[in-house]
Amino acid sequence: MVSLLIHHKVKDFSSWKVVFDSAFMLRKDSGESSFRIYHDVSDPNELTLWFEWESVASAEKFTKSEELARQMRLAGVEGKPDICIVQEIVSMRRTAAD
Repeated sequence: MVSLLIHHKVKDFSSWKVVFDSAFMLRKDSGESSFRIYHDVSDPNELTLWFEWESVASAEKFTKSEELARQMRLAGVEGKPDICIVQEIVSMRRTAAD
């Protein structure tokens, strides 16, 4: 599994979310298979986004696209985002039996 992690601050979460939601098909067509949105517990405008992506190549292409840069500007992303592409090598879920 390939994950794309993006961390950035936004001017206003509600405004950012409208733009994020409007880019659903752009992300899907670019290789996104799922996403999660997290915010800092003390600042709801400090976001970490965790996406599952089809491949490293499609994730890299998306992160370098002018359309992503445009969407981030429209959404009110402040500063340069931290972007990381990682590949899962080990996974485990704890259960009540552990």
